[in-house]
Amino acid sequence: MYFLNDLSEGVVFTRAKQKFYTLLVLFQFILAITVYFSVNAILAVAQEGTTEVVDPSTNEYDVGMWLALSAAIAVGLSGLGAGYAIKTTGTAAISVLAERPEEFMKGFLVVALGEALAIYGLIVAILLWNKIPN
Repeated sequence: MYFLNDLSEGVVFTRAKQKFYTLLVLFQFILAITVYFSVNAILAVAQEGTTEVVDPSTNEYDVGMWLALSAAIAVGLSGLGAGYAIKTTGTAAISVLAERPEEFMKGFLVVALGEALAIYGLIVAILLWNKIPN
């Protein structure tokens, strides 16, 4: 068994904390980029993928249907994914809190990341919904 003095334990804890926050920021950055590119990709597919003309007099495509369907899928799947993430991480966070109550913030942050998935799905759905033509 290794015996560490207080100074080396503090250094190890600081490195772990720094790694955790670095990964947290990287995760949020990747999610923001994914939201941006997924909305643009869905718009491109909806505009180019439809060949059936809904109204021959105006020559409009049924883009709104595809955008509404994409918004519904974004909310539904992100809600299911967030529910599964919260179930998994919430159980682990409660287990840690039972043993070490001082670790509340770590458990809270991990559960909050699961809740952020649902919020990102809602943001994608709102962005898609605003692109539906009148």
